[in-house]
Amino acid sequence: MATIQSTDLDFDTIKTNLKTYLQAQSEFADYDFEASGLSNILDVLAYNTHINGLIANFATNESFLNTAQLRSSVVSHAEVLGYFPRSKTSSRATVNLDLTVADAGRPSSITLPAYTTFTTSIEDVTYTFQTLEDYIATDDGSGNYSFLNSSESANIEIVEGTLRTKTFIVGDVSDGQVYVIPDDTMDTATMKVDVYDTVSGSSFTTYTNLTRAVRITSTSTIYQVKEVPNGYFEVIFGDGSVLGQQPFPGNKIVITYLSTSADLANGGNSFTASNDVDVDGTDYTLSTTLVSASTGGAAKETISSIKNNATIAFASQQRMVTVEDYKAQILANYSSYITDVNAWGGNQNNPPVYGRVYVSLKFIDGLTDSQKQNIKDQIVTNLTNNLAIMSIDTVFSDPTNVYLELGTTFNFDPDLTNLTTRGIESLVTNAVNSYFTTNLQKFNKVFRRSSLLTEIDKLSPAILNSKMDVKVQLRLSPTVGTATNYNLYFPVSIASPDSISHKVVSSRFTYQGTTCVIRNVLGSNVLQVQTLAGTALVTNVGSYTTSTGIISLIAFNPSAIEGTEMKFSVIPANESTIRPLRSYVIDIDSGLSFARAIVDYQNTLTTLA
Repeated sequence: MATIQSTDLDFDTIKTNLKTYLQAQSEFADYDFEASGLSNILDVLAYNTHINGLIANFATNESFLNTAQLRSSVVSHAEVLGYFPRSKTSSRATVNLDLTVADAGRPSSITLPAYTTFTTSIEDVTYTFQTLEDYIATDDGSGNYSFLNSSESANIEIVEGTLRTKTFIVGDVSDGQVYVIPDDTMDTATMKVDVYDTVSGSSFTTYTNLTRAVRITSTSTIYQVKEVPNGYFEVIFGDGSVLGQQPFPGNKIVITYLSTSADLANGGNSFTASNDVDVDGTDYTLSTTLVSASTGGAAKETISSIKNNATIAFASQQRMVTVEDYKAQILANYSSYITDVNAWGGNQNNPPVYGRVYVSLKFIDGLTDSQKQNIKDQIVTNLTNNLAIMSIDTVFSDPTNVYLELGTTFNFDPDLTNLTTRGIESLVTNAVNSYFTTNLQKFNKVFRRSSLLTEIDKLSPAILNSKMDVKVQLRLSPTVGTATNYNLYFPVSIASPDSISHKVVSSRFTYQGTTCVIRNVLGSNVLQVQTLAGTALVTNVGSYTTSTGIISLIAFNPSAIEGTEMKFSVIPANESTIRPLRSYVIDIDSGLSFARAIVDYQNTLTTLA
């Protein structure tokens, strides 16, 4: 007797299984299923089974965070873990704002109100930016006013978006109040929630986002915002015990926010105030000076990002104790500006410094140094000061790119492909670069030579076998014309010196009018300044330590270098595995890497005379 495989869900397989089953029954032994009406019945049965199987499969997949495909399902699972995905994010720019008032009776200070608007044009599209708070400028004695932020800095942040307001009237608790803002373009980070005592009154209480709350009591004024299945956002208040105080019937809730164009507004570099500033009844033009172009605008957090961050954030439990907690909280709150985070304890640092947590941030492209510093300051103010252990200081360490120089050679049989030697070399080079983009260029990503060679061998049947020489490179910007000591810390052990090859070699530089390089003496870890021909001009400019991977330069004084940085390349003790430490990120130096094909015909037939 035939059996029906319930695991086969496609229509044709189900129908074939049904037909096979019926043909095995004696009463249908001579039945022509294709020409009979029973074929139509089998179509219906197969279709019904197919649909039911798919529904069951989809429903099961959507029940778990790892397998869910619908955004609404992923968001719901993330909320169960206490993680609320990021909304669209407004692009932000930094400007200096100045005003000149020549009148003798000018005021001592001028206030620039919140939501003062500015415009910029990007690819012939105009975008509106706004201030989110009041700024004050004082007279310098000559009628010049420079607006300052709360830190007494002239760098003023303006945020892209159109100001919108949504008003709710609080009804009876038994009515089951729901406050949904029907706008999927809102940036929830720009929300301001004010609860007025009465519909017509002017007295109100400003509520705080739950993510910025430090201590919650029954009287705390806290709100929570979450994404609902249709992509809009719902604002949730406490019930008098959990999440603090709830608005009372008759209260008026006024929510203001910015509706953003997200990443479309990135790149604005010229801003103009939309209106003049009124000073004692006279309009004055607000001068705008660009400090940093607009950046940071982003679409809603992606499904893959939500899946990754939700589980990490759940493990941190709104605290910052372990280094994983630091990673989770920073990514959860600043993922629109930061692509990757690494953290390590002071005991793991080199040298060890106890009582610290070191954090390294990999920012999105386009941020200025001032914007990066501002984000670091926000992390300390909003996160580590509130959630971390009080006796532990947070210290930021900028990422260090460690470059690999890869020399790939492979045997190539032209008979097995229509590609030329140049073509197959280009194919391998592109595959190597793609491998770094996909698998490396982030913190804690380990380079394994065998994995890359496996990918190369799979590119074409014409590639018979391959091998790869690996060098590790760090870069240094020395002070030209001044004798200075330098240390370079490689994340790997350096190969021991021998009499065959140099283990440390620098890029070219000029020393006393001669083009030179730094190399170690064969058979020694002593470093010398040598001419290209190998003549030593400085017999001892430092040394390297094999076990720690440290290159120490003593009184190094080049008169010129090529470009802005010198490259120091070393042969690692283990070329098979390059494991980055702490703030190191592995990348490739494409200019010093190559792929070379060796023609290797496999046809061994010969003609005997």
